[in-house]
Amino acid sequence: MKFHPTPLLGAHTIELEKRGDERGFFARFYCQREFQSAGIPTPIVQINNSLSAKAGTLRGMHYQLPPAAEVKIVRCIRGALYDVIIDLRPDSPTFCQWFGAELSAENRLMMYVPQGFAHGFITLTDDTEAFYLVNAFYTPDAERGLRFNDPRFNVRWPQTPVEVSDKDRNWPDLDPAFHGTDLLRGLR
Repeated sequence: MKFHPTPLLGAHTIELEKRGDERGFFARFYCQREFQSAGIPTPIVQINNSLSAKAGTLRGMHYQLPPAAEVKIVRCIRGALYDVIIDLRPDSPTFCQWFGAELSAENRLMMYVPQGFAHGFITLTDDTEAFYLVNAFYTPDAERGLRFNDPRFNVRWPQTPVEVSDKDRNWPDLDPAFHGTDLLRGLR
């Protein structure tokens, strides 16, 4: 695997290193040793799969509060999506900045999402399927989210969402009382 740093401290895109011949190719999707060599220790405890039927479906921006904060490794296994992460770590030099990249079944690119980041995506094709490796169990009481169009972040989505769940549409604007009191330290 090839780990490519993003502009957000600690986040990476991950490119598969394919070994191929006339039959096709073989590549590692995940290898604990390779992640540790890249300085990314990631014990996986849960693997999630989502299917979005329509292009323009937006899922996110999700995260969990400590101690249930998650690391995610996201890959699109069918179709294409635009994956977005937002740094919510108050002590980070990239606090409140976002980054996005196209993940597709064709490019096989993955996004490594560190703890302390919100994550979401919009589908670019019908029948888009995403696969997530996660290092923390889903904890409903720790679940939080940012609204995809919160003006504080000004995420530039590649298209207007056509499908958004009520929950994702109604997350409040960034508010430390709801989103996590640690954010108070970093808000300017």
